[in-house]
Amino acid sequence: MRTRRSVCYPRPDVGVDYNARIVKKRDVADDSMVCRRKRQRLSPEVAGKIDLFDSLPDDLVFSILCKLSTTAGCPSDFINVLSTCKRIKSLALNSLVLSRASQRVFTVKAEKWSESAHRFLKLCADAGNVEASYTLGMIRFYCLQNRGSGASLMAKAAISSHAPALYSLAVIQFNGSGGSKNDKDLRAGVALCARAAFLGHIDALRELGHCLQDGYGVRQNIAEGRRFLVQANGRELAAVISSSAVAPAIPPRPWVTWNHHPHPNPSLSVSPNNAELNGVGCPLLSDFGYDVPAPEAHPSSRFLTEWFATRGGSPGPGLRLCSHAGCGRPETRKHEFRRCSVCGAVNYCSRACQALDWKLRHKADCTPVERWLDNDGDGNEGGVEGNGEDEFMGES
Repeated sequence: MRTRRSVCYPRPDVGVDYNARIVKKRDVADDSMVCRRKRQRLSPEVAGKIDLFDSLPDDLVFSILCKLSTTAGCPSDFINVLSTCKRIKSLALNSLVLSRASQRVFTVKAEKWSESAHRFLKLCADAGNVEASYTLGMIRFYCLQNRGSGASLMAKAAISSHAPALYSLAVIQFNGSGGSKNDKDLRAGVALCARAAFLGHIDALRELGHCLQDGYGVRQNIAEGRRFLVQANGRELAAVISSSAVAPAIPPRPWVTWNHHPHPNPSLSVSPNNAELNGVGCPLLSDFGYDVPAPEAHPSSRFLTEWFATRGGSPGPGLRLCSHAGCGRPETRKHEFRRCSVCGAVNYCSRACQALDWKLRHKADCTPVERWLDNDGDGNEGGVEGNGEDEFMGES
């Protein structure tokens, strides 16, 4: 193998003698001429005068940087390497290294967002990193209001079978985000959800299950919808078990608890106040009364939540955020999201968010009201149509 200096690696059977001297002979006819000698570059006399790092081959440095970008736990673990030296910076910004960067490298905080962070994400997306494409697409679409570019980046990630990108595009199709109400495409949303569900995305499985149960964008099939909901619960349980197995540093607490408080509805055996008794948790498999910790939000969702929290908690005049704390998606036009059909006080971007928030928080707060009034005073908040297809039921 050749290095960038075109010097071959030493053979394993040949040891390096630092005290040895390499003699360069010259063909001469006169025996009186003295042979010229040259000290080896790695001899102790000159080792302190050169940069030994500069002698490392590029492929070895590439291997180290790829491993670093793949296992980095936060952006600083990788970004700080760029300030080491010019050679490290040029090699670290190579497309091979950036394409393998892990999801945690892109967990940028909203308060630290800058043009340099934007350029770095764009560089990673151009290198073919699907996580960077999805994260930057979400930021551009919802935060920077660059709808076309953001949707294009998410589509680029979706083409590479990135499940969160497929689900986000499905939510956009269900709501007609970035356009008018007539831009909704329920069939396209169901198709994207089905693809993300096939890849194991939990929210997509839950969304597809509700669509089948309600006949929303697809022919109604209650039994098949129920099967998808149970499958989503099972995958969520498996995710909790695997996360507890790989993160032993988390303070010990039962990741599955049993609810002893009966519920008036036999199908919902979790009492409204039981979430507070068990700590912060999300009831899972509520038919059997089990609780597990709330699922961890995607870094892009946390970025959206932080971004709008620093701007007063509102995405704009008359616009609202999804009421599920782990989502962060904002409305792109007035009355885009659907509201709870019981209280009308909360609104969600998807049925999956409604189901999670109901189990986590809203069950204890939902109170029926006889009349809803919106900010415009027309009594038709959330763009609810006469047939109620844009309403959310109070129970999942």
